[in-house]
Amino acid sequence: MSGRPASARWAQRKRARETALKLLYRCEVGRLDILEVVGALDTVLADEESPLDDDGRELAASLARGAWDARGPLDLRIGEASTNWRVERMTALDRQVLRLATHELLAHPETPPNVVLDEAIELSRAYSGEEAARFVNGVLDGILRRLRDEGRIVS
Repeated sequence: MSGRPASARWAQRKRARETALKLLYRCEVGRLDILEVVGALDTVLADEESPLDDDGRELAASLARGAWDARGPLDLRIGEASTNWRVERMTALDRQVLRLATHELLAHPETPPNVVLDEAIELSRAYSGEEAARFVNGVLDGILRRLRDEGRIVS
């Protein structure tokens, strides 16, 4: 990805996050194994207008696998940051957006936290609407504050 302009790299990363969300959603709703879903990545991407390059595909698969495999610890963090909402009562899509963003905050420190939050809010807005975007924003803000308090995120 490094040989292309930054805007093209960022567009690929944005699409990779969206693809990862779709993979996570398929796992949750279809009660499917993450390896099976990631293995069918071409099926998920078949309807897309602009394809992901190899780096984007790798990022999408990595983010989805990481968020799915760590969903227990991620859900604890999400639950601590959400007031009056148990994680299992959240919509499947909101839960996956929150897991994806929390995982990226923890496992990809090279990505600026404000980018992770902005992308998560945009995904939520695009797939669930404005109310969901506000909810995701509030929960992620709480998670980010706690991660900074713990010294896990310095910026």
